[in-house]
Amino acid sequence: MRILVTGGAGFLGSHLCDRLVADGHEVVCLDNLFTGRKENIGHLLQHPRFEFVRHDVVDPFKFEVDQIYNLACPASPPHYQYNPIKTTKTSVMGAINCLGLAKRVKARAFQASTSEVYGDPEMHPQREEYWGHVNPIGRRSCYDEGKRCAETLFFDYHRENKVDIRVIRIFNTYGPRMLANDGRVVSNFIVQALRGEDLTIYGDGTQTRSFCFVDDLIEGFVRFMNQTEIVGPMNCGNPGEFTMLQLAELTLKLVGGRSKIVFKPLPSDDPKQRQPDISLARRVIQWEPQVPLEEGLRRTIAYFAKQVR
Repeated sequence: MRILVTGGAGFLGSHLCDRLVADGHEVVCLDNLFTGRKENIGHLLQHPRFEFVRHDVVDPFKFEVDQIYNLACPASPPHYQYNPIKTTKTSVMGAINCLGLAKRVKARAFQASTSEVYGDPEMHPQREEYWGHVNPIGRRSCYDEGKRCAETLFFDYHRENKVDIRVIRIFNTYGPRMLANDGRVVSNFIVQALRGEDLTIYGDGTQTRSFCFVDDLIEGFVRFMNQTEIVGPMNCGNPGEFTMLQLAELTLKLVGGRSKIVFKPLPSDDPKQRQPDISLARRVIQWEPQVPLEEGLRRTIAYFAKQVR
């Protein structure tokens, strides 16, 4: 197939491009390089079945493709809060442009949504039927509500225009090609430990997250995109739950050195718990994560060791 990946030079997008090229597809990678990087796809630039196009999804685009994966949007708090209006426009206009293209060329369209649609959840673990507990006017709202609106658009295009869609909700994912300054907890801890700095925990360290290694997530993407039983939404993440303190201690153990753990105030609207219920993914696509946290951290640390030292 010929497949368009928006945000294809980013952390997740570049791994998806790798997988799709390896599977024999032609891949068009669309990215404005705001948080994506050419280094992430440098090894693909000369490949005969890979094409890079520098373009912003807020502006319309036309391609003849069979599938569209819409991954374009800054996904870490420092990046999506840098220009919150632009973040909302990227989610909403990007979805409209992807869906308009999918409607015209009869392509299947995949939306990379997020566990942030659940906000600071009152249901634990989070199931797909849960509508969420989101602040619509907070500092994180540009991302949370932008992604919620994108889901709305995908389902309205599906119902009104019969566009073939897939909507997946991504939980915390980590691995090589994360940005060192993206403000996510795994990269923060690893970079701080490698530099011999203290590891910063916001709050008391009891808040939890579930961490999925990028290879597992991409496998879930491809399986979900190519099944025909459901359109979603489907949770995709690792149901193993860890506190921030556990993650910090494991990072220190694997990196070594003399870094200490320090505590700072918790940012507003920061979720206290985040854990996916992946019963649907297990049933429909026979998927669950295979890479344990310690193994995934080792592989991620090895990547960052070459970047920050």
